[in-house]
Amino acid sequence: MEKGNEPLLEVSHLQTGFRIKDDYYNAVDDVSFSLEKNEILAIVGESGCGKSTLATTIMGLHDENKTKVAGEILYNGLNLTTFNETLYNKVRGNDIGMIFQDPLSALNPLMRIDEQIKESLSYHTNMNAQQKQERAIQLLTQVGIPNPERVARQYPHELSGGMRQRVIIAIAIACKPPILIADEPTTALDVTIQAQILDLLKDLQAETGSGIILITHDLGVVAEMADRVAVMYAGQFVEVATDAELFENPKHPYTRSLLQSIPQENSDSTALHVIEGVVPSLSKLPRQGCRFAPRIPWIPIDEHEENPSLHEIAPEHYVRCTCYQHFHFRDGKEEA
Repeated sequence: MEKGNEPLLEVSHLQTGFRIKDDYYNAVDDVSFSLEKNEILAIVGESGCGKSTLATTIMGLHDENKTKVAGEILYNGLNLTTFNETLYNKVRGNDIGMIFQDPLSALNPLMRIDEQIKESLSYHTNMNAQQKQERAIQLLTQVGIPNPERVARQYPHELSGGMRQRVIIAIAIACKPPILIADEPTTALDVTIQAQILDLLKDLQAETGSGIILITHDLGVVAEMADRVAVMYAGQFVEVATDAELFENPKHPYTRSLLQSIPQENSDSTALHVIEGVVPSLSKLPRQGCRFAPRIPWIPIDEHEENPSLHEIAPEHYVRCTCYQHFHFRDGKEEA
């Protein structure tokens, strides 16, 4: 899944298990990928599939007493999974920035906006007080906040959802990290603000050349933003391809089902396609065989692999399990 250039980030056989009673259950299960400079890698899937857990694992944000992490996260030749909290604090914000899903909970309600931006600058730079204040105003201007001097002195509860999301982006890019993780950056925002946030991310990438991991369940955002797409289900990548290839030639039953669930303008039917079943809970997740098999029960079990792996079926196009070769929709409908 590599492109030949030296990747910014290389994740290899990553596992993140959460402790439930006396056992650990992997929410991220043997995930591998690389991120290149100037690339937007979208990770897409339903809620509960492990997308956000993957992001927070890369950021080292899990309680080691409740979580077990295995595998490698290689950055600059160093394996981040071996870092203690002190070492990880040097990476967070400076080398890897994160835009969190819920800006209201990610921001400190007791600190003014400029103080929260300057916190990262104080930790990672040698700027004096005036330089940090100027940088905070510059960042607020850069993310499109009007009257940045006034907003800098406000508290998070005084801002709208879109403004808070812009502040989160300002904090994430304060030190110009080469890697940016955006976890559902447009959730709960109206369509106009969503478009502005996505345009802002594109502009920031053009300016800094950063690699962006974009985590979303919105396939419209994926189509507009991504260079490559990894479709995630039940803790694993089930399909990885370039953006164009994934939308033009989807293969895995889960990918095809997600695409079929998108409302179509030219469709005569008013009914939306619904994927049968739900993502299984962590403790009940099947660890053997195809994890999507229970949601497509009309496909015979012998058409699934016993231990599904990713197969490269075309250049840079990977699909997990052979069931994609036999899949069809139960109702016989063709994809839109």
